[in-house]
Amino acid sequence: MSEEPQAAGQQQPSQQGPQFALQRVYVKDISFETPNSPQIFLEQWQPDMNLNLNTQARELGEDNYEVTLMVTVTVKVKEKTAFLVEVHQAGIFVIKGVPQDQMGPVVGISCANILFPYARETVSDLVTRGSFPQLVLQPINFEAVYAQQVQQAQENAAQTGGDTAH
Repeated sequence: MSEEPQAAGQQQPSQQGPQFALQRVYVKDISFETPNSPQIFLEQWQPDMNLNLNTQARELGEDNYEVTLMVTVTVKVKEKTAFLVEVHQAGIFVIKGVPQDQMGPVVGISCANILFPYARETVSDLVTRGSFPQLVLQPINFEAVYAQQVQQAQENAAQTGGDTAH
């Protein structure tokens, strides 16, 4: 009797529409550079930090997608680079039944939200291992980041369209 509800439960998700599941999380690429060490350790620590984020997605087949969140952190002290950290945190996601026009938000918001805590931990660990003060990246509103990227892409498309008319 217990097998019947399981069989019915397994068929229901495919009938209920979109499916989204994380299969695996991994570091795809990692880099830590301290171009001005050891001299940078003698400077008064008043850092200026720059954070860049980007996402990429590629279809792996059978509703599997690899999504990569690229995080680059550059910290300078008095115009000298103290360190540069680059982490490509990736995940394999099952994304099924999502309309094509909704894939951008799924990848740029949902997947990025899942991957970011892993990337943040990796960045923090690398910075600490480099003998620098702990760096904990603040939470990111990926919905706002995605909306900004869409708006910028639309503006670029409008400018490109205007330039080709000349």
